[in-house]
Amino acid sequence: MSKFDDMLGKYQEALAGTDYNADLLSAVTKGLGPSIYLADASLVSCGDQSEKDRVKNNFLIKKHGLTDSADLDAAVNAVCEQMKDMARKPRAIFYYRLVEKLGLAGNYA
Repeated sequence: MSKFDDMLGKYQEALAGTDYNADLLSAVTKGLGPSIYLADASLVSCGDQSEKDRVKNNFLIKKHGLTDSADLDAAVNAVCEQMKDMARKPRAIFYYRLVEKLGLAGNYA
């Protein structure tokens, strides 16, 4: 089993018992590249506004071509709220939930 498969398995375990799209999770995770293997880069800190701004600017605006708006901030905050019970928020799952929330799954087809 590859390192990628190991990481993807961990994310799938974290989502076990929820309704999720395994193919989309895999595609979003692949899109993160080697950052999933780095301790700090693989996590999102919802308590850090600069981190939430980075997610919005680098992932939503630069990667997906969205326009900066209060809706993007609201989506990031909504995912933070959705994942509040997870002490450590894996970036792959966080981005997957953003992709679902904002209807961006077509960008991974």
